[in-house]
Amino acid sequence: MSEHRRKPPQPQGGGRAAARRGQSGSSSGRRAAPRGATGSPSHSLGTGSRGSGGEDHTYGSRAEARRAAQRGGGRRAGSAGPGRGRGRGAPPGKKRIIDYPRFDKDGWRRWTPSWRLVSGLCIAFFGSLVAVAGIGYALVSVPDEGHAAALSQNNVYYWADGDQMVATGAGQNRQNVTIDRIPEAMQWAVISAENKSFYQDSGVDPMGIARALGNMVRGGDTQGGSTITQQFVKNTYLSQEQTVSRKFKEMFISIKVGTKLSKREILQGYLNTSYYGRGAYGIQAAAQTYYGKDAVKLTPSECAFLAALLKGPTYYDPAGNEGLDSSATKKANRERSEERWGWILEQMHADDHLSDAEYQKATAEYPMPQGRKATKGMTGQISYLVDTAKRYVLKNSDITEAQFDQGGYQIHTTFEKDKVEALSQAVKKIEKEKIDPEKRELDKHVQFGAASVRPNDGAIVALYGGAGFENGHFNNNADTSGVPVGSTWKPFVLAAAMQHGTYKTNGVGLSPLSKYNGDDHLKIRNNDGSFVLKKDNTPFFQENESDRPWGYITLHKAMEQSVNTPFVQLGMDVGMKNVADVAEKSGILRDTFAVPNASFALGTSTPSAIRMADAYATFAASGKQADPYSVTAVKFSGAEVPGFQKPRVKQAMPEKVAHNVTEVLENVIQNGTAKNALELGRTAAGKTGTTDENKSAWFVGYTQQLSTSVAMFREDPKSAKLLSMNGTAGADSIHGGDIPTQVWTEYMKVALKGEPDPGFPEAEEIGQIADGIGAPSPTPTATETEEEVEETPSASPSPIETETTPTPTESTTCEPFDFNCEDDDSTGGTDTGGTDTGGTDGGASSSPAPTESGDTGDSRGNENGNGGFFGGPTD
Repeated sequence: MSEHRRKPPQPQGGGRAAARRGQSGSSSGRRAAPRGATGSPSHSLGTGSRGSGGEDHTYGSRAEARRAAQRGGGRRAGSAGPGRGRGRGAPPGKKRIIDYPRFDKDGWRRWTPSWRLVSGLCIAFFGSLVAVAGIGYALVSVPDEGHAAALSQNNVYYWADGDQMVATGAGQNRQNVTIDRIPEAMQWAVISAENKSFYQDSGVDPMGIARALGNMVRGGDTQGGSTITQQFVKNTYLSQEQTVSRKFKEMFISIKVGTKLSKREILQGYLNTSYYGRGAYGIQAAAQTYYGKDAVKLTPSECAFLAALLKGPTYYDPAGNEGLDSSATKKANRERSEERWGWILEQMHADDHLSDAEYQKATAEYPMPQGRKATKGMTGQISYLVDTAKRYVLKNSDITEAQFDQGGYQIHTTFEKDKVEALSQAVKKIEKEKIDPEKRELDKHVQFGAASVRPNDGAIVALYGGAGFENGHFNNNADTSGVPVGSTWKPFVLAAAMQHGTYKTNGVGLSPLSKYNGDDHLKIRNNDGSFVLKKDNTPFFQENESDRPWGYITLHKAMEQSVNTPFVQLGMDVGMKNVADVAEKSGILRDTFAVPNASFALGTSTPSAIRMADAYATFAASGKQADPYSVTAVKFSGAEVPGFQKPRVKQAMPEKVAHNVTEVLENVIQNGTAKNALELGRTAAGKTGTTDENKSAWFVGYTQQLSTSVAMFREDPKSAKLLSMNGTAGADSIHGGDIPTQVWTEYMKVALKGEPDPGFPEAEEIGQIADGIGAPSPTPTATETEEEVEETPSASPSPIETETTPTPTESTTCEPFDFNCEDDDSTGGTDTGGTDTGGTDGGASSSPAPTESGDTGDSRGNENGNGGFFGGPTD
């Protein structure tokens, strides 16, 4: 071969160069020289491909080189195709259905979907939606109000032993009526308030559904996202649960309902299936429940009231529902109801559904409904047991009141039938012996409330709520707060002193043998030695009911005889915040605490009977506390509803403290104000309590098996304010050691019959003796008997130099629950506190026996809505 025919060396360039050389060789029709034939260095980088090991490969023919190029020949096998850069192979031989990422693009274009792909996916998505909607529309059926009535079932309540207590449910209070029997005013009231475009819209509000779904995702309120048509569908066909799937199902059915039923039929169905509270489903049941008349006879004003209930009967029924929510008091509900009632009438007038004259007449007076009535089976104490259990279920689950009242639930309670009957019989027996409202005017309106709780468990085994729903008494006296507890609060003050000590002991607990001044009309001191002042900057004086000069007596003796002044000063020395903390850990709800002034130590707080029994159960259980509970299990359609495990038992105070409190309270029964309880004939401990002006009297006592509280009070049925019991039962005054202790003893005899008497654990010596200011010195030893100390009560010495009364300064008024506030005064005057009589007089026969009186407010829990043992913060 001649030299001038030889091709010059080609540029070195990997796979792309090889491809060009292959193409050049092919077009010229000349055979490419084998790699390495000339020995030129350039030949080592010809059309060949380097293997994975980096070695050169020589192709034997032009076809082999072409195939290598098509496979991605180059510097790296498979790293680049013909005419392309690195990182991607040749297009697949079989076309992909979804070309993503795109094989023939580089960089960001490779990850950008084509318009064909986007449009195809959109068509498929919307097509699927249409298909799903079509299937959903075809499968759903149009509901009717009769279907909702058919779904109504009874709620069945069971005793603790599994026997059925009572069955009650929505089916007992539901009756459908035709649209011509529903006043037009009622129809327009609902339309004006709920869905003004009812007669124009399609039955579905897409924006409302979107808002509801958005709220649902955020965990907020889902109300306000439905038309009347959607509400009708939900009431008759679906559950009350707030879920995305239910919203979509509601939408499909509503669309179909809008095409199949007339607007009047839909409105009729809605009014016949809505829940109006008090167990009333439908407008006819609501008219009978609230006004005792048929729906057709309702006035426009009454129609507006009932329409307001659809916003939420728990908060718009003026009878109050503080058991379900502490904010749903009578007063608050009346204000909310009246405001919405007026607004609905205003909307009806603005929408031309009420003339000027009709509007003026309708707004002239708020149509106050009648009180609650007993339903079938809800009589005697059963009504209060069901009420308590229902409240507990709603507080401890996601079940709504409307859903619960629709029925179908099985509620297993902690109530023991024999003990419930024993407690009721004890109240009736003593009431019959002592109270005669026909002969004595001051015996009228006397009421009792009581509860019995198992220590170390919290189970409520019995309660007494009042005369029964059938007698018009709908307030559960065992579970409402508002009755001040008086001296039954003193054990919490003593427990706080034993646990925390005083400002003088640097955190070391106090011995119950410490002495404090028990004299009457005593000035109370702050921790700096200054006197507690009233609002007019004059000293505050604490009173005992008796003017006996007790002198300096031990806290043990002061508890026995329920002397006020030592415990008020002790509370100041310990700190009312510490007293409140001990009471709360024992089981008292903080929202039932009174203002933390000096009298806080004397029981101006207003916990329920259930909570007082539970708190004393903490002493009985060696300091262990469990929240009170009334339901052990709830089932629906055979499945157990979560949230009803037994409350956790926790150590609320040291065992040593609880045992010493119990020892002191044993002495109250053995030698003090509760000697009537000795008739029980077994080891027990307890404390009496009576409040200022004799407006309430309590006894709370316990054994290791049961803790029981009994409250007695008089209440004005119109204002719900407490009345004095001076003169009640023919006595000058009623004290905790009298009728309440007698009721307690009668009940406990039966409730504990056949049970052993285990007594209480022995109390170990506790704390240090730290006397109050001015106590005589030297302090008697712990072995010296109280009788020896008290035979010659000493007069209070003059205050030492550091204890002189400071120049009066501006008084601070403590806000409720501000336990960091100094207790200058918020009493506004002299306090008579709470001492209780019924026991010994300390051997001074010439002096009047000490009795008990205490400071109190006037409002019941029925007004202030503190919520009984369910209320307060999520505990």
